[in-house]
Formats: sequence, C-alpha cells, structure tokens
Amino acid sequence: MTTALYSHASALGHVTPPGHPESTSRYEAVQTALSDAHFRSLDRREAPRADRGEVLRCHPESYLAKVEAAIPATGWASLDGDTHVMAGSLEAALRGLGGCCAAVDAVLAGEASNAFVAMRPPGHHAETETAMGFCLFGNAAIAAKRALDHHGLSRVAVLDFDVHHGNGTQDLLWNEARTLFASSHQMPLYPGSGSIHETGAHDNVLNVPLAPMTGGVEMRRAWADMILPAVDDFAPELVIISAGFDAHAADPLANLNWSTEDFAWLTKAICDVADAHSKGRLVSTLEGGYDLNALAASVAAHVSVLMERGA
Repeated sequence: MTTALYSHASALGHVTPPGHPESTSRYEAVQTALSDAHFRSLDRREAPRADRGEVLRCHPESYLAKVEAAIPATGWASLDGDTHVMAGSLEAALRGLGGCCAAVDAVLAGEASNAFVAMRPPGHHAETETAMGFCLFGNAAIAAKRALDHHGLSRVAVLDFDVHHGNGTQDLLWNEARTLFASSHQMPLYPGSGSIHETGAHDNVLNVPLAPMTGGVEMRRAWADMILPAVDDFAPELVIISAGFDAHAADPLANLNWSTEDFAWLTKAICDVADAHSKGRLVSTLEGGYDLNALAASVAAHVSVLMERGA
C-alpha cells in the first residue's frame, strides 16, 4: 500500500489579510515540497467537501450557522483578533475537514497504509462554539469521532506536536472516554491552556508543557518518557496526528528549538506505536508552521517517514 495525500486548491481561496502568518503561501510551500520526484509514489487524492453532519459530530448547529453567517461577500470578517474569514474560507475549511474524514475512511478500509492531509486553515484551536487561533473546525477531533462513531472503533489516539497547545481538540474530546489526546507544546505561549493538571473527564488528556528554548534532545526525552508510554498503554486502533511544524527553531511565532530531523524522529516514534497497536493505521493533518522554508523541509521529512512505513 501507499501513503495517501489529500489536498485541494480551495486552500488557496482562504485568503487572510496582508501580513497574516497563516497565508496561502503555506499551502504553496507544502505543495512545492511534495512535488519533488521523491514523492512521486504518493497516492494523491482530492479532499472532498465535508457535509454538515461531519461538522456536527463535535460542533453544535448554532456554531456552524454562526460561521456560515460570518462569511462576507467581499473583504474580510474577523471571528476573533487572529481568525479572519472571506468568501472562500468556508469552502477551504470544509475541504480540510473532508480530507481528514476521507483519510480516515481510506486508511480504515485498507486503501492506504497512512495519510497526510495538506490543507488549511488548521483546526486544533477551534473549540466547541468558538473559532480561534486561525481555526474554524476541529478537524482532528472530528476525524477521531468519525472513526469511533461511523467505523465502530473503540480507541483512537490524537497526538499533537504543534508548538501551541491544541485547546480546541482538548475541548472537543474532553468528555470522550474512547480517545486519548496527548500534546507537547511550549508554555507559556498562546493560547495559555495545556497544563499538566488538565487531564480530561476520563483521565483521557495528557499535556506535556515544554519551556521556551527547549530543543530536540529534551523533546525526545519528553515523548519517550511520558507521551509514548501513555499511548502504548492506551493501545489505539487508529492514530491521528495534529502535525504542526512551528516548534522548529526558525519559526517566528514561538521559541522552541527543534530541527527538521527532530520531526522525522518524532514521526518514526509515533509510527512505531501505530505499528504496535493499530496495524500502522495513521492519519496526519497539517496544523501550524509559519517559516516557509522550515515548514516545507519539515513536512517533507514527516511525509517521507510516512511513505517509508506505508510501503
């Protein structure tokens, strides 16, 4: 089998205001990186548009209606100080979510060993009724719920290595005993959540805050000593990754010192857990990463590992 890559040109239709870090250039950088001959064997698929029912797995109808009503015909509307929408934003967000759901379907059907969803806007800051941190819908959490409720799985792990805490994913899965949400993230940093004391309604949340300037050696130790053993104990039937690459030393929005090789190491370590418990079944979705060169290199390293494991 192969690694499936989900993307769609609608990601270019979500145009943020000038100077905004979550720009169309991010999508272009990722697509350029994955157009290299090294990635020729990727199973490239169009991210479908998620229907309303997928959004409603985690968000209420009133929230979806609020987002829909906020989409302007021209210019931008601001959902918070960081999160802006324009005419093409809803289509891009629904395609990003649809890509995650389709990736879950394909991996669980055995059509692909694993998958990467290269879309924007990201999703892990979107709470139950609040758009924030560039995010509209909780893609990773909704994908986990689809695996549980549509496919009948019993245990799904959502692992988040974005430099910012995935407060939205935590909120959406807080009461879901069939999931484990585990996150490493810089603290203090936006959005201010993610302390070790936030453990979920069923002891199903594990947060590992990292101090500013933490490098790869310390990150590897934290994952090897705390997060990966917890995932091993949970024995997930599917692993979902919120793959943010803004912990890279070059990223302008945070202060961790990871290298491209650190992302490759972490991807391999997560794949090991997936191999042990979920037959290698893994879906990864793009979150942050705002230095374009570092983003491109880190995504390439991440997807290269997925391809090695999916071969």
